[in-house]
Amino acid sequence: MNKNSKILICGRFGLVGRAIERQLLRFGYKNIIGENHKDLDLANQLSVETFFEKNSPEYVFMCAAKVGGIYANNKYPANFIYDNLAIQNNVIHSSYKYNVKKLLFMGSCCIYPKFAEIPIKEESLLSGSLEPTNQWYAIAKIAGLKLCQAYKKQYGSNFFSVMPVNQYGEFDNFNPDNSHVIPGLIYKFFQAKFNNSSEIKCWGTGNAKREFMHVDDLSEACIFLMNNNLEDDLINIGFGKEYSIRHLSEIIKEKIKMESDILWDISKPDGTPERLLDSSKIQSLGWRAKISLEEGLTRTINWYYNSIQK
Repeated sequence: MNKNSKILICGRFGLVGRAIERQLLRFGYKNIIGENHKDLDLANQLSVETFFEKNSPEYVFMCAAKVGGIYANNKYPANFIYDNLAIQNNVIHSSYKYNVKKLLFMGSCCIYPKFAEIPIKEESLLSGSLEPTNQWYAIAKIAGLKLCQAYKKQYGSNFFSVMPVNQYGEFDNFNPDNSHVIPGLIYKFFQAKFNNSSEIKCWGTGNAKREFMHVDDLSEACIFLMNNNLEDDLINIGFGKEYSIRHLSEIIKEKIKMESDILWDISKPDGTPERLLDSSKIQSLGWRAKISLEEGLTRTINWYYNSIQK
């Protein structure tokens, strides 16, 4: 990409899209386009094709998706598979039809089998069964990356996919019904603190392990990959260290300075027992994550606290 390239961010106003735009602007890219859902319905094929025909984007960051944690995936399985399939099919096809130079498709580490060998390599894809609690989202994401591979194979389209670990950061979704683990815990712990609750209940055993990465690291990695010639069309993006949900909860509790006891509801699912990615491919290209979990959590907690005080 050069500084004047027309760059489309699908999902521009979401967690990842906002972070990519911030980084692009910091690096001197200014010709950035993207609309909110009210003005551009990515699930509507005509709406998407009309937008691409009118605006002729050269590069596409495909970050738009319906996302959520275990609760949301269990409650809205049809929405998670249908909406994501519709959105990504329209954007990827229009990117081919209107001659986009390069497209990055944002996948998810949940595409890998539940019991994949740790750390999880890209080659583990489709080597085993998925985690049932998020299979709807995972299947949609697998279809998206395979669609990118298919357009590359049949038409030579320069489309590739990235599989990031759990992201978090400023502008995250803190809604208790459909948030991911870190914003969900931050919301829950602040509510307990404000209400002077003596205890707080968290899902599962707390023993499941996850790898977390601040969204600013992810956005930097995506721009780095967009500006490199890649041999691989599927690349993991991770931090390189995992934490148990129990440990994560204690860190957040300490940072929020709350005294409540944490109770673990073992009737609720843990999800995949462990998920640590092998990020050696992107590291061999010269990129590594920089923001520690401690620093990232401090930034996120401070941002959330300031946002709810306004």
